[in-house]
Amino acid sequence: MNSLTMTENDGMEQLRSYVSAPVALPGERVYDRATPWNVAVPVRPGAVVLAATAGHVAEVMRFAGARGLRVAVQATGHGAVPVGADTVLVSTAGLSECVVDPVARTARVGAGVRWQTVLDAATPHGLAPLCGSAPAVGVVGFLTGGGVGPLVRTVGLSADYVRAVELVTGAGEILRVTPEEHAELFWGVRGGKSMLGVVTAVEIDLLPIAEFYGGAVFFDGSHAARVLGEWQRWTADLPETVNTSICIQQLPPLPGIPEPLAGRMTVAVRYTAVGDHAEAQRLLQPIRDAAPVLIDAVGVMPYAAIGAVHADPVDPMPCHEGHALLSELRAETVEAILAACGPGSGSPQTLVELRLLGGALAREPRHRSAFCHRNAAYGLSVIGVLAPPVAEAVPGHAANVVAAVAPWSTGGQMPNFAASDDPGRPGRCYDEDALHWLRALARRYDPASVMR
Repeated sequence: MNSLTMTENDGMEQLRSYVSAPVALPGERVYDRATPWNVAVPVRPGAVVLAATAGHVAEVMRFAGARGLRVAVQATGHGAVPVGADTVLVSTAGLSECVVDPVARTARVGAGVRWQTVLDAATPHGLAPLCGSAPAVGVVGFLTGGGVGPLVRTVGLSADYVRAVELVTGAGEILRVTPEEHAELFWGVRGGKSMLGVVTAVEIDLLPIAEFYGGAVFFDGSHAARVLGEWQRWTADLPETVNTSICIQQLPPLPGIPEPLAGRMTVAVRYTAVGDHAEAQRLLQPIRDAAPVLIDAVGVMPYAAIGAVHADPVDPMPCHEGHALLSELRAETVEAILAACGPGSGSPQTLVELRLLGGALAREPRHRSAFCHRNAAYGLSVIGVLAPPVAEAVPGHAANVVAAVAPWSTGGQMPNFAASDDPGRPGRCYDEDALHWLRALARRYDPASVMR
């Protein structure tokens, strides 16, 4: 199908008379709601619909299906992929419901809500929403991709704590999806991203976690080999109460970045542990002893401060991401990463992170989901900022880093990492069986392929 333009087709103009939500066309003031958090991704839809109810989304689905148009959905745009003029972009920012039930230990959360809002509502009750490393990310996008959070080895995948989903299918039906109602969709939407429709709200469990022992320990980049080598050995037999990642980072000298970390290569070991704080401190000691410490920001923290562990950026920026899952991490793997990204490598990447997986993540939950690759032992993320003077070098170098760990790679990827419109990506995110069933469900619930 050819891409639509306003001069070739007046379908997008007709959207205003069909949908009861505000509609913005290119050039109009609120059209910039289409700009994603990752501003490097070209998101230029034929129209933006500012949905405030599931009914608004259903209207868009029916309109698009009748006219051969596509539909995309966006809350924050952290995992944005390119969107063109043949697509109606549904902005879910107006779906702002957030209701915490402290007695039942649950929350109902609209698709426009970010994790920080849920943290603010739940943590005063001593309850923990299982967010990711960045509380500024949208709740629904994180959960539909599975949700690997800072406590994933201890509690498992965040999507495993979803109780119910409000889903608008590609055919425009509004369904309540639970393990008992539309069980096949309950399997598919938890991990399947937006393949089956638009999730407009979720109901989630909240866990009674009031605090944790955690934070980050920082080292100068000149000690990268020593620290990564110790981290590789140390992570081989950590208990499930411990979660950790290690990051080679080159942070720019900007306001808010601590002076010892700005404008230089450093290494950050991120750490979270629940349970006995003295034991958690003892377990971390080998890392603290690995090399001279620049900053030690690890201690007992309220769960409300979970975002401080990774301290991910909040402001929009142009990014490129690479991602791989590893079946093991050997000394040779560390050497390959250091050769590509360590001191003297000339790496243009802002962050190169290894994250320990396993633990509770590796076990199938009570209600299975479309999320695959629970058997991965480590995750590798490569993130570069597409800004001068390194912008042109970042994508190619990221591909080289991923290629460098190929001998230890599973070949898989997780849906929430390194988003792209590469046709081969679904085959990396899902095994053959899961992809078969997701596509079968899509044919059933989205017969016009508006979410294809």
